[in-house]
Amino acid sequence: MRWFVFFFFVTGAVLNSRNVSAQIEVSGTVFDSSKIYGMQHVLVLTTAGEITRTDSAGQYHINMQPGDSIYFFYAGKNTLKYALSQIPNPNEFDISLHARTNSPYKVLKEVVVFSDTYRFDSLENRKRYEKIFGNTKGKIQTSVSPDGIVGLDVGSIVELFQFKKNRRANSFQNRLILQEEEGYVNYRFNARLISRITGLQGDDLENYRQTYRPTYEFSSKSTLEEFYQYILNTSYAYKRAHGIP
Repeated sequence: MRWFVFFFFVTGAVLNSRNVSAQIEVSGTVFDSSKIYGMQHVLVLTTAGEITRTDSAGQYHINMQPGDSIYFFYAGKNTLKYALSQIPNPNEFDISLHARTNSPYKVLKEVVVFSDTYRFDSLENRKRYEKIFGNTKGKIQTSVSPDGIVGLDVGSIVELFQFKKNRRANSFQNRLILQEEEGYVNYRFNARLISRITGLQGDDLENYRQTYRPTYEFSSKSTLEEFYQYILNTSYAYKRAHGIP
């Protein structure tokens, strides 16, 4: 009996390890009908019983077994089932649902940004360097003594004459703001979006991004339609210049 139990335990462990090793992770993004916006809270399921949800960007990761199929559930409806064997690239299995989602773009007072993720990074950056962002030019302040006599604040006088320290702080603050602006342009003018709109890939995609990288001012002030039209117009110019059909 002991041998039987031991054999059963070992056999079960081996079979389980084989199942785990045979698993394939499938990942991708669920877009709405525009094929631009990612859809969050979409259920992702497999016929083997795995289940997950898309995140705020519409992305998902799920494990599948050989012979397994994947399907999606949203607004009370299932999509067709897609067999693992029919998925050409498990690392980028993107689909588009016949639905429209609300725009994920948001505006903050601190800096104009386009997503919850970027907003979080921006706020964390501001919080981390709160003293730097809160730094203002030195100025003499007045103080009132307990006996009601108004005088000069000695501390503010000392701070006023710390020119080098103030200049360094202001310079660092400017670099942080520039870093935020560069990160914002990178986030909005991202390769995945551009490739989806223009069809450019590889070196052409990177060359296009470097050649037609928009300014922060345009990126932050342009509407969604204006920004996408800019990508289309400049991509046409790039393709003509490089003989791309």
